[in-house]
Amino acid sequence: MARVTVALGVIVAVAVLAAPAIAQTAPMLQSPIAQGGPPLTLDDAIKRALAGHPRLRAARDLADAGQAATIEAKSPRFPTITGALTGVTALDDSRIAAGGLNNPIIFNRYSNGIAVGQLITDFGRTGAFIDSASLHADARNRDVAEQAAEVRLDVTAAFFGLLRAQAVLRVADAAVQTRQAVVDQVQELARNQLKSQLDVSLVSVDLGRAQLLQTEARNEVAVRRADLDDAMGLDQPEAYTLVDPATGQPTAPPALAPLLTTALAARPDLQSLRLDRDAAQKFAEGQGRLWWPTVQFGAAAGLTPWHQDTLTDRYAAAGVNVAIPIFNGRLFSAEHAEAQARADGQAELVRDAEHRASHDIEVAWAEAAGAFDRLDLTTRIVAEASQAQSLAQSRYDLGLSSVVELSQAQLAATEAQIADVSARYEYETALARLRFEIGQ
Repeated sequence: MARVTVALGVIVAVAVLAAPAIAQTAPMLQSPIAQGGPPLTLDDAIKRALAGHPRLRAARDLADAGQAATIEAKSPRFPTITGALTGVTALDDSRIAAGGLNNPIIFNRYSNGIAVGQLITDFGRTGAFIDSASLHADARNRDVAEQAAEVRLDVTAAFFGLLRAQAVLRVADAAVQTRQAVVDQVQELARNQLKSQLDVSLVSVDLGRAQLLQTEARNEVAVRRADLDDAMGLDQPEAYTLVDPATGQPTAPPALAPLLTTALAARPDLQSLRLDRDAAQKFAEGQGRLWWPTVQFGAAAGLTPWHQDTLTDRYAAAGVNVAIPIFNGRLFSAEHAEAQARADGQAELVRDAEHRASHDIEVAWAEAAGAFDRLDLTTRIVAEASQAQSLAQSRYDLGLSSVVELSQAQLAATEAQIADVSARYEYETALARLRFEIGQ
């Protein structure tokens, strides 16, 4: 019992000594809310992000590359035309005797002409490659939509996160003002011998806690503002004043079952994976036709204005070549096996992504439903806590209760207000997450 009495005495002494310093502590930093700036709506923030965010620009560049790859795949279906200018001087009666199988005859001449080549058929291999490249290009376009959706979600979450931080700061500012008024009141009563110095110490500690909450809230505002700047893709911080879009009575999230039915078809990331899967399968089909013959047409024509007497002053030739693969060390078989294995792996990735998407949708829906339920609860808690604080203040003013009861009521009211403003913006963020997960 003696140890408890001594400990209580030490606590009271520390509180008495610290009371004046805590009570007189003033905020050192100005609230970021007071910085001002032009108004910024959520739609404006999203438009700015979509216009210049590096991730989105990179996705568009990759989509352009996919379109170019499709043109590349189609090029074998078109003729190739090559022009040439050739001049030759040679030793008399000389022949090329080494270097491979070739025409050994060399004539002094100058000639110009063109050569034309055209693929007649490779039995569908080029067509399969064109389909594969086209599907890949479509997948990259879906990646652009996916990146745009992610940018929208990031901006929305950061926007509501900053609004929440600013609302908490307003609650903290109000709590500091309320506790400062109580400190001023109790100090005046203590000077008139109506309250003890212990009461002054206790309310001063409460004021210090409120000021600590205020400082933390200011820091949170600065962090959330940086998050929003990053989400919008800004190169440097800018001044702006957020326009709160969360107006009116919130509505409950839609039912889960219909969302699961439509979301798997609507999500751009799943669409991209399916297109990549189909592209991989088409490429495997093309690789499976490597053993088929290739039929090509070739022609050449030109003029030879300067030549030996044994040559004419013009030339022309045309022909068809059929190339039939016979043996190449199992290269074609390995290439087809590799392509088919990659296609099978891509199909499994699609299945895994669909399973994870279903899980993410269910989690997002549960979080949104829980956040919606908290809205009504926090509203009722704020009403009860405000009433309790008012009654505690009245009882304390009448001398019917201690300052501890008043402090507890004030703390409960502050916590309830923070929970209420947090629940509002957390629900808006949860709805944005749910819309993202279902592919809206």
